Amino acid sequence: MNGVRAPFERFTRQNTAGGTPAVSSDTEFPVSRATSFASQFAAVYLNFESIRSQERAARLAPYLPEGAEPQFGWDGLGRMAAGAVQPYGTEIIDRDNAVVTLAFQSGDRRQLLSVPVFHDGQTDRLVVSGRPGILPAPTPANLPPAPAGESDEAAEAELRTPLANFFKAYALSDTASLQQYAAAGVTLEGFGGAFTFIQLKSLSVPLVGGATREVTATVVWGVPSGATPSAGPTPADPGDASGKLEQAYLLTVVEQGGKWFVKNIRGAQRSVG
Repeated sequence: MNGVRAPFERFTRQNTAGGTPAVSSDTEFPVSRATSFASQFAAVYLNFESIRSQERAARLAPYLPEGAEPQFGWDGLGRMAAGAVQPYGTEIIDRDNAVVTLAFQSGDRRQLLSVPVFHDGQTDRLVVSGRPGILPAPTPANLPPAPAGESDEAAEAELRTPLANFFKAYALSDTASLQQYAAAGVTLEGFGGAFTFIQLKSLSVPLVGGATREVTATVVWGVPSGATPSAGPTPADPGDASGKLEQAYLLTVVEQGGKWFVKNIRGAQRSVG
């Protein structure tokens, strides 16, 4: 046993002294790092045009094995543009190999890219080990019909005006006005003028009694005429709104002293249309 162990211990000490950490051959495949590595590779690989071919080759080099063809399968003609590269899934082949699949957008198409990745357990390094493959992304799921429920029409009528006023204040981030509609002990923050309130398009209150209710509201916001909504302290002028954007919200409202107040606001759980 001592005769076997001594050379092994010397080997381990030599590796550590040389600055290269000793990595166990039993280390599991590093999924997170491989996904990050493949995502960066894909952002380069999926974008090309002939006038920038040399730049692309230089940017691909850190991901490719030694001796690989610089353009990794592209003949230098045509062009492609892709973005929104996101992890989609990873198939572990063994402790050294995996196929990382990424979702991306190119034009009006959502597609997938499968990237084979090798992990060298001795050096703890990654490399793209073979040609990637572009695949069509799955089509959207079929959404089942929403369960029909009875609405409390009386509560909807009672809540419509105060909630419309709440959303006006929410758009402006008028602190004093917002607190008029906030439940006791709750502090609300709004958009600070990034959008303008146009309409409370719909309101749904389930027929469930009590002083606390869950309310679904569809709101129409005015989008300023600039490329992006203003993020400055000056509220947007309603006359500047050149577009409309419908959003759905789920609000928890509570009745206090005969009036309704907003306790919480968040994105609606399900709203399609």
